[in-house]
Amino acid sequence: MAHITNTTTNMTTDPRFEIDFDDDGENPQDWPMIKKALVIFFMSYSTLVVVMYSTSYTSGIPGMMATFGIHSKTLVILGITTYLAGLALGSLLLAPLSEMYGRRPVYLIAVATFTILIIPCALSNNLVQILVMRFFGAIAGAAMISNAPGTVSDIVSDDYRALAFSIWSIGPMNGPVIGPLVGGFVYQALGWRWTNWVVMIGSGTSWFMVFLIKETYAPAILRAKSAKKRKETDDSRWHSRYDDKKAFLPMLRENLYRPLSMAINEPICIFWNVYIALVYGVLYLCFVSYPIVFSELRGWSPGLTGLSYMGIGIGGMCTILSEPLLRKMINKHPKDPETGKPYPEAMVSVVCLAAISVPVGEMIFAWTCTPNVHWIAPLLAGIPFGAGNCGVFIYASNYLVHSYGIYAASALAGNAVLRSMMGGTLPLAGPKMYATLGPHWSATMLSLIEFAMIPIPLVFYRYGHKIREKSALIRQMREDRDKLDSKKQRAAEKVARREAGEKGEGVEKDMEV
Repeated sequence: MAHITNTTTNMTTDPRFEIDFDDDGENPQDWPMIKKALVIFFMSYSTLVVVMYSTSYTSGIPGMMATFGIHSKTLVILGITTYLAGLALGSLLLAPLSEMYGRRPVYLIAVATFTILIIPCALSNNLVQILVMRFFGAIAGAAMISNAPGTVSDIVSDDYRALAFSIWSIGPMNGPVIGPLVGGFVYQALGWRWTNWVVMIGSGTSWFMVFLIKETYAPAILRAKSAKKRKETDDSRWHSRYDDKKAFLPMLRENLYRPLSMAINEPICIFWNVYIALVYGVLYLCFVSYPIVFSELRGWSPGLTGLSYMGIGIGGMCTILSEPLLRKMINKHPKDPETGKPYPEAMVSVVCLAAISVPVGEMIFAWTCTPNVHWIAPLLAGIPFGAGNCGVFIYASNYLVHSYGIYAASALAGNAVLRSMMGGTLPLAGPKMYATLGPHWSATMLSLIEFAMIPIPLVFYRYGHKIREKSALIRQMREDRDKLDSKKQRAAEKVARREAGEKGEGVEKDMEV
């Protein structure tokens, strides 16, 4: 209770003074379908801009090396590392802010800050300034990555949530591919500084989009409504069920501690974090290896090298568009009698397929990437690779969400930190690895490591329910839920007895009359 701060209300439990949503579309879940679709599009686009900036940077690396007189490509690749580190830290810092103040204020301030911090990168005269500014810019941009899924969840009912998330994920899943595609042509035509200006234009557009969106977070809406009612009526009895809110520092401390604690102590988080981080790291290594394979070995221009990522993008879109079919496959699994929905392990069935698809695509790329093989072969290899990556990220995250319930945000936050660390550090080894082992064996080694990791999703698909039963946190969560259900049942019985008593007294009075 020390972590709770109260607003100026007497916290009455009198239901007559409880503020709730009206029936005039005030509740975001009651918004018209066209408005919801527009919000999802705005969120998807805004997240795409943030994610694409992580990889559009790679297109301008040769230009930055020439401008600053740098001969080590690894040194310039640090721009990816600092950006992903900023995204990881920003996700932990900005997530609690939206719970306190609502989504909209966080979006407006964070996106504006992200847009402004791109300017020093575009005008920079040294690499250090770019590395530092990309780090702080990523902290601000992380608001879209950490809070956009919450906005989608705010406006969509449970029945359509999976479909809504699939549509939203088109942006963040294709952002890493669109980055070098756009960046390649921009660098070729206008130079490396314009790879920043183009993202800034996109981010400025994103700010106007989030400006047009009303608040979607129900607790923030009702807190503001109850405060307004108390001010208008000068009656402190008006309240909402969300008037109690945690102070920022305790919430921040919890946001920093629990994800790291779960990442270390929870077996489910340990194995999935390692697996997803490896897949993510190899994906970001592609944004270093593709320029080596297509620009240096095949002599393609920067713009054409950007087009080489199309296979990965097409594969990701295939997974997203297959969501209805994959959902049918998931729903055919045995149902949990308590919820009536499939067990979380049903999600892992998709990950098992994706876990095979990723190394297969990488292995095909390994032995078709040299100039003696037609260029279409390594591009086509990107399709199973991209489809597998998208399947792993979406459905492994869904597994963590369904496994940890109210602690899902912490599980995903811990995963995001490790994933970003791997995505930021593995590309640093790219130039040296490809120079030492050559393109064939470099990609083959990565493929073999991914093949070796396939047992992780297979084991969880077969024995995940037993692993979840041994989780102390999940067991505690189940006990807390049972206590809450018992408390609600006792309260309902108490209300029923009171109503029965009042009804009996009314009958006695009628008889006396």
